[in-house]
Amino acid sequence: MTAHTIAETEALPDAAPRVDSEVGPLRTVLLHRPGNELKRLTPRNNDQLLFDGVPWVGRAQEEHDAFAATLTSKGVEVLLLSDVLVQALEDNRARIAGVHSAVNERRLGIDLADALRSHLTSLPAPQLAQVLMTGMTFEELPAAEGASLVRKMHLPIDFAVDPLPNLLFTRDSSVWVGDRVAITSLALPARDRETTLTDLIYAYHPRFRRTGRAYGAHSAPLEGGDVLLLAPGVIAIGVGERTTPAGAESFARSALADGLAHTVLAVPIAQERATMHLDTVCTMVDRDAVVMYPAISDALTAYPLRSDGNGGVRVDGPVPFLEAAAEAMGIERLRVIDTGLDVVTAEREQWDDGNNTLAVAPGLVVAYERNVETNARLEDAGVEVLRIAGSELGSGRGGPRCMSCPIDRAPLV
Repeated sequence: MTAHTIAETEALPDAAPRVDSEVGPLRTVLLHRPGNELKRLTPRNNDQLLFDGVPWVGRAQEEHDAFAATLTSKGVEVLLLSDVLVQALEDNRARIAGVHSAVNERRLGIDLADALRSHLTSLPAPQLAQVLMTGMTFEELPAAEGASLVRKMHLPIDFAVDPLPNLLFTRDSSVWVGDRVAITSLALPARDRETTLTDLIYAYHPRFRRTGRAYGAHSAPLEGGDVLLLAPGVIAIGVGERTTPAGAESFARSALADGLAHTVLAVPIAQERATMHLDTVCTMVDRDAVVMYPAISDALTAYPLRSDGNGGVRVDGPVPFLEAAAEAMGIERLRVIDTGLDVVTAEREQWDDGNNTLAVAPGLVVAYERNVETNARLEDAGVEVLRIAGSELGSGRGGPRCMSCPIDRAPLV
């Protein structure tokens, strides 16, 4: 049975948040409203900072505000990353961690690094949070006594502290599994510091001080866009451009050992920009349904990982993904809704994040309005679509799921 409204269930104030599925009624979500970090993007650096264009920031903010309003209209509590970061930075331990991550002594040299640390440490929490997110150019550095070769040999517009425009995609730097949060390991240098900010939020914000951690190994790349909670106890992990086999295995071993999953499916995907994460080609839209890029639906395979009963892991496969997923979920089959009605439309709408939907409840999803054919096919299959604009938000190649980190979902009943 498909539900189109959120269950009227409220978490107790002191209840631990938890996420056991992709489609359980969404209670709380972490978003990041685009800020001045996007104004750092230019045609000179947008590729390096992982954007396909230079967004119109004002319009991106309007689109994001409408996205957040859509969620709140359905009873979802929206937390903004900038707000919780400021609150976490009131703790001096968080300030030390944030400043340490921002100052690259190997690049700046000891003297300039010391001066910058001193300056950042003196800033109030709101201003420090802005620097940690937006970055700082050499011309914005505080005045310092004495000559500096590092200053002289950099252009004024070069970054002394790199901006983090990809903070917009809160899905990638942390993943909730059950009542625990996993801080991931992002693959590309442009996103290195994102996990530091996420880590200090969960470590020092009063709301999360009792939250347990999952996935202790950060040595191999793993990104949240590759992690799908297909059902309670069943996790799929994409392995491709951003998540390596080692990252997937580390996460799987941790989830299995902690009892957070009984089956983890490692799913190889093409190592391409268009398919950077598993959720760019497949997301869940109902208890038993996914929206999927048709070009790969029949070819997608999986390596099931399960406990061997002796503290180790058994790895099987490869087997067809859809069959392995249905078996692990304990259902007869997983319904597949294709993006687009023809090859060209499917390719266009996959590029524009047609598969990257955010489930607000079973059978109720948020999607970009531009993916007209995909949205029509979702509705034909009984899935209600909440359409949002994304002409500027999509310039970083990410849809509603990429832009959201669910912190609490009601259990499926």
